[in-house]
Amino acid sequence: MKRVLLILILACASGLVQAQVTFGTGDHVIEIKGRLSTYYNQRFLKDGEEDQKKDRFKLRDAQIDLEGRIKDIWEYEVQVDFADLAAGGEIDPANPGLMDAYVTYKGLSFVNVKVGYGKLPYSRSSMTPFPYSPYWQRSQIARGDLFSRRDVGVTLYKDIWQSRINVYAGAYTGLGEYSLKGNNDASGNLEYVGRVDFSYPAGSKKREVDYVHTPVPLFSVGINGRYANKSLPEGEDFPENSQGEYGMSVIDGKKYVYGFDVSLMYQGFSGQFEMHQVKGEPQDPANPLLLGLSSDKTDGYFLAGGYYGQLSYFAKSLKTILSVRYEQLNLNDLAEGDSKRLSAALAYQLKGFDAMFKAQYFNVLSEEEAIDALKWKEQIRVGLVLNL
Repeated sequence: MKRVLLILILACASGLVQAQVTFGTGDHVIEIKGRLSTYYNQRFLKDGEEDQKKDRFKLRDAQIDLEGRIKDIWEYEVQVDFADLAAGGEIDPANPGLMDAYVTYKGLSFVNVKVGYGKLPYSRSSMTPFPYSPYWQRSQIARGDLFSRRDVGVTLYKDIWQSRINVYAGAYTGLGEYSLKGNNDASGNLEYVGRVDFSYPAGSKKREVDYVHTPVPLFSVGINGRYANKSLPEGEDFPENSQGEYGMSVIDGKKYVYGFDVSLMYQGFSGQFEMHQVKGEPQDPANPLLLGLSSDKTDGYFLAGGYYGQLSYFAKSLKTILSVRYEQLNLNDLAEGDSKRLSAALAYQLKGFDAMFKAQYFNVLSEEEAIDALKWKEQIRVGLVLNL
């Protein structure tokens, strides 16, 4: 036991100065990685707004990631973000304290089985690791407010034709990040998620930047869907409004989500497009998602959704990534207005993707919907990401 503890301590200490630490004992290999990132945020408020509390420095990440493999049959990962654990308060679906805690069994020839807590196989943007994006923040539609990004459950997946085709299917508690509290809702129903993606002429990793300057065009397309039917009474086991920030991350009733995504990379250029649609059928006709809007239009349901498009270029000789993104989001078709945003990002590599300076500019192009009114018109975020 003392020997194991000594190895772990030395590995963690070494990880502070190396990009990654790997050690093993026979058939068991363990890798220890980490990430530190911090930024300064500046908002330009709308007329009449005076609250500038978001103009501040913030520690975004202080992560430790432990990955292991046993005889190429078992794999596991535990990833924790101490910055979010220290902050306490509500769970942030875009950047939670516990990021991964799962075990994968690869001993079956026809399918891999993943059990535990981690990212759901839905939305290419949501599945893309943060270090491989030039942005500080994902598009609004993929941040976890309209649909949860992580949950506890089981995922079956299989790659076919040298990873050109990937198929996923899973069942989960259905409360997203709040599943970590340990209880399901009163219905006991699960959420079901499925995804299929296809890449050609080779398998495509979940990346937003063509950092290898792909010599031939590489494209990928994916379709995914999910369904849940939950019963969410107010209570201490659930978020304060039982819904989430936008009132639709998890709803009291039936929820259907479906979407598709496309990615293309060639000679340093890359582009992504993603679209999602949400249909919610609350059990209670007095649900806030239906009341106070245009009740004669509801037929007992509401729609939400949107899309984003993104273009990037990696100037390898300059170690610089330039990117621009347009996104549109309608939080509820029963309410007037929608959200249109334009973002631009610049990332300068200090040491490849292990250390980058990132800057992102946000611009709200339209009046936000009344159900999610913002106090700001423009925003700038600048900082440093270091992958240990």
